[in-house]
Amino acid sequence: MKNPYVPGINHIEFWVKNLEESVRFYGELFPLIGWYALNETSFSCGQHEIYFKEMPVDFHDSLGVRHICFHAISPEVVDAVEAWLRRQNADMIRGPLEMPHYSTGYYTVDFRDPNGFVLEVAYTPNARL
Repeated sequence: MKNPYVPGINHIEFWVKNLEESVRFYGELFPLIGWYALNETSFSCGQHEIYFKEMPVDFHDSLGVRHICFHAISPEVVDAVEAWLRRQNADMIRGPLEMPHYSTGYYTVDFRDPNGFVLEVAYTPNARL
């Protein structure tokens, strides 16, 4: 039997200040980029899982990831995310804009989620992974 697993990320756990707010935000964002709910606090794209756990506001731990970039399957997905973010009055960082110095066709929008985590949704047709 062939092993169904390949090297990569199994899951990402987000510690958040407000679980309900985070699940609502990602519950609307993720379907735009092809992710789906696994249960009340977890989402998947079919290869990776992201889940959320509420932590006390005064909880302190080590520094975390700078940002997470999600693949968009087309520039139109990036535009749809940007339009949704504007309707949410989300904290926009930049975009959507082309970033040809990263790779030809690189098209991105960067923003913060309700916890201040920096996220990116990018169409990267010529990026080497």
